[in-house]
Amino acid sequence: MNIELQVLGSALRGVAEEMGAVLVRSAFSANIKERRDCSAALFDDRGRMVAQAEHIPVHLGAMPEAVAAVRAHEPAPGEVWFLNDPYTGGTHLPDVTLVSRTELGFAVTRAHHADVGGREPGSMPADSRRLEEEGVVIPPTRLDEASLAAAVADMRNVEERYGDFRAQLAAHRLAERRVAELCERRGRARVAAAMEELYRYSERRVRAGIAALPDGRWQAADVLEAPEGELRIEVALTIAGDELELDFAGTAPQHAGNLNCPLAVTRSACYFVVRCLTDPDVPASGGAYEPVTVRAPLGTLVNATPPAAVAAGNVETSCRLVDCVFRAFAGATDAPAQGQGTMNNVTLGNDRFTYYETLAGGQGACPRADGPSAVHVTMSNTLNTPVEALELSYPLRVERYALRRGSGGGGRFTGGDGVVRELRVLEGCRLSLISERRSTAPGGAAGGEPGARGRNLVNGEDVPAKATLDLSAGDVLRVETPGGGGFGQ
Repeated sequence: MNIELQVLGSALRGVAEEMGAVLVRSAFSANIKERRDCSAALFDDRGRMVAQAEHIPVHLGAMPEAVAAVRAHEPAPGEVWFLNDPYTGGTHLPDVTLVSRTELGFAVTRAHHADVGGREPGSMPADSRRLEEEGVVIPPTRLDEASLAAAVADMRNVEERYGDFRAQLAAHRLAERRVAELCERRGRARVAAAMEELYRYSERRVRAGIAALPDGRWQAADVLEAPEGELRIEVALTIAGDELELDFAGTAPQHAGNLNCPLAVTRSACYFVVRCLTDPDVPASGGAYEPVTVRAPLGTLVNATPPAAVAAGNVETSCRLVDCVFRAFAGATDAPAQGQGTMNNVTLGNDRFTYYETLAGGQGACPRADGPSAVHVTMSNTLNTPVEALELSYPLRVERYALRRGSGGGGRFTGGDGVVRELRVLEGCRLSLISERRSTAPGGAAGGEPGARGRNLVNGEDVPAKATLDLSAGDVLRVETPGGGGFGQ
């Protein structure tokens, strides 16, 4: 890779990183400014991702479909479009995507808004059955004062919503300026050529990584913990030369609840695993995914059709997809034991406030090292909400926040430990919990022991993995997150 391409590639990635920094620093909600539940990327004129910041895996793998949905409307220079519809490029409704034109393509941000309407504060109901129950559905729409006002009118905490949308807009205006400055400094044709080469360079490196794996076919399966019983996910991995295919035939039909994934989320999970196991240091662009084919039968859990609910699919099913695909790859290469396999989604709110957080847990051990403790695993790459910020912003008090010692699975290398998080609510509110690995433990690998299962409690009483209920002032929520599996005997 020549020096000029390295310089231009770093400049483009720097624009994406700066977009993310502007969004985080300008945001109003703790979910974005503290947890950094947002992502940013640059695309070329053909709608191909050429540079992305290292943000949220489940956001970034799904962004190309959002850009394709907006490009179909032929957006003009200076226009910004927004969407959150999972069936036209979104993931789940709280993740709102903005797309704008730059001098050489498109700038994209995606941020998890603390509320987008729906029947539960925080827009993450545990028991939704149709998409419209989860919030405002925004198809690709040109963003102006009228369209933004219409969308925000049906959301809670309107001023906070406006503040977060303005933060996203600020990131886009910065991207437009930075790309224009880069073209002026280096030449438009040269920057466009660098975009093309970055895309192809990533593709070549991932193809080389795949070619180093043995040809063959391997299968794996796992389950999701739906309230009415387990839902099975099956995947078959086929490696042939420098290409691979992941086929989810045999996976359960789409769920009557909200554990469904749009195809964009399923692809994100697959791309994440491929990048981890082939060339984790490859420049982050869409070219890395060219050698990967994902097949998912329509109408299944991993390629749902509208109006199926998807709130838990984006956060929980995506984690199980990663677990399942890693397990399939274990037949072809060294793969880690399973991590906690859940984001432990906690949503608390009423008409006055909405608080959303995903909780860290244990990562699975790998063939040469213990798994890290108290980290976000697989498809989430967010931070926690600091205790000081949480207590300042919400009527909540953190009673305990600690490692869950001994929750990692044993083995030659030990899985990481989960955490214990206790929150006392100081005023009446609604609680929604969406979690996994409460009845099935994260698996070990190569003879390693499984990690400990997670547990949810309110005032000392067990609460199911998926639950929505009322809390009164003084009630205490305790979440014990799963540990990671161990590796080796």
